[in-house]
Amino acid sequence: MNHDFLIDILQALSELGIFGIALGLMIEIIPSEVVLAYGGFLIYSEQIGFIPALIAGVVGGTLAQLFLYWLGIYGGRPFFEKWGKYLFIHETHLQASEKWFVKYGNVVIFTARFIPIVRHAISIPAGICKMKFSLFLIYTIAAMIPWTILFLLVGMELGTHWNQIESVGIKYIKPIALMATGVILTYLLYHLFKNRTKSQ
Repeated sequence: MNHDFLIDILQALSELGIFGIALGLMIEIIPSEVVLAYGGFLIYSEQIGFIPALIAGVVGGTLAQLFLYWLGIYGGRPFFEKWGKYLFIHETHLQASEKWFVKYGNVVIFTARFIPIVRHAISIPAGICKMKFSLFLIYTIAAMIPWTILFLLVGMELGTHWNQIESVGIKYIKPIALMATGVILTYLLYHLFKNRTKSQ
């Protein structure tokens, strides 16, 4: 994305305060870590408070995923094959998220939020498979809280250099993605062991 265009959008969102953070996460034109890092800068410059920013981040990010979840329920895969590109969701995103959801089950709704490529589209197969709404909501909120806190803190630490988040953020996202994958594998091994114990 053009840097000047990015700055213009973020400045426009900043005029809305915490509502701008929520809106930025809901429309997802800009990666969530960039929006949240800019939110951290707004906290750093004392334009907004940390708790309101945290709430806005969690609410905005959750609503964005609920939107995809409902589209998955009512539109199914054909909808995203036809219109997904307008939501910045391409076939590679669909295939990866479907593969992860089928392979790892409901728990992936939490862990996939921390894994690049998969995290943006994982709500779609959850909707298509009609995952229980309450469980989807719990997993989504549980994942959005640490993700929001992390990048608000990173943005606060970077201060006026918040625009370096795209390069700095990779340092955080990679280990988080590895930990998330580790959680999934541990979960699967636990259930495999549990099922084998029951069958004996």
